[in-house]
Amino acid sequence: MSDSESPPSRCGFVAIIGAPNAGKSTLLNRIAGTKLSIVSPKAQTTRFRIMGILMQGASQILLVDTPGIFQPKRRLDRAMVAAAWTGMQDADLSVLLVDAKAGLSDLTQGIIDRLVKADREIWLVLNKVDLVEPAKLLPLIASVNGRLRCAETFMVSATTGEGVAELRDALARAMPEGPHLYPEEDLTDLPDRLLAAEIVREQILLQTHQEVPHETTVETESFTERRDGSVRIDATITVSRAGHKAILIGAGGARIKEIGAKARLELTKLFDRKVHLFLTVKERAGWDEKTQHLRALGLDD
Repeated sequence: MSDSESPPSRCGFVAIIGAPNAGKSTLLNRIAGTKLSIVSPKAQTTRFRIMGILMQGASQILLVDTPGIFQPKRRLDRAMVAAAWTGMQDADLSVLLVDAKAGLSDLTQGIIDRLVKADREIWLVLNKVDLVEPAKLLPLIASVNGRLRCAETFMVSATTGEGVAELRDALARAMPEGPHLYPEEDLTDLPDRLLAAEIVREQILLQTHQEVPHETTVETESFTERRDGSVRIDATITVSRAGHKAILIGAGGARIKEIGAKARLELTKLFDRKVHLFLTVKERAGWDEKTQHLRALGLDD
C-alpha cells in the first residue's frame, strides 16, 4: 500500500465470554472508553448481550459483552446462558476472559470444554493480572492452552487499563475487511430505554448489596423528549416479595430517592443532557419465569 492509499475498511464482531465476575463488563467499558455495561460486585450482573461500537483507525470493532456462563436454575438463568452462547456463535472472534486470580474454576473449565467443540478462533485474555504474582501467570496460560488451542494470549487488568491498549490494537488488526455496519459516532446498539433501565438496576445492585436478590428487574415505561432538550424517564422496578419492596423504598422513601439520585447522575453523563427520572416499585411474584418479562429484557424465551 502506498502512502497515498487509505488502509482498508474493517469490521467484525468480538464476543467476550467467561464465567460470572471474570470482568467482562469492565473490560468492555475499558476498551470502548465509556460506560456501556453495568458493573457490580454481584455475579451475573449482565443479563443480555450488550454491544459496544469501537472505532480504532479504519477498523470498527463490535464488542459483545455476554452474560456470564453459569449453571442455570431458573427460566431467566437459562435465557441468560443461551444469550451468552449465541453471542459467541455469531461472532467473528471470541475472547475467553479468565479471572487470573480465580484461575481455572469448574465453571471456566466447563466453558473451555464447550469451546473445544465450537471450532472457532479463540483468544485468551487473562484479566486481573494486577492482583496475581507474575510467576503464576505462565502456568495458568499453559493450563488453558493445554485444554484449548488459543490463537493469541493477552494479560490485562480491565480495572487499571494495563495491557488493554495492546489488546484493542490487536483486535482492530484482526477484524475482517468490509464496510462499517454502524455510524462512526455510535457507541452501542442498545436503545436508550434499555440503557436507562440498566443504569437504575446497577444502582440497586450497588446500594442494596445482599438485601435485595439479584433477580430484581427494571423496565423503562416511558422515555419522553422534552422541548427544553431534557428527557423524562419513567421506570418500574419489579421485585418478587413485599419485603424486598420495603427495603428498596426505605424509611420515608430514603433508599429509592438515593437510588434515583445516583442513577440520574449517571444517566445525565451518559446522555449528555438533563434527565428527569421517576421510579416506581412493584411486587410481582415469579416475574423471572414469565415469557413477556424475559422478552422485555431482550432475552429469548
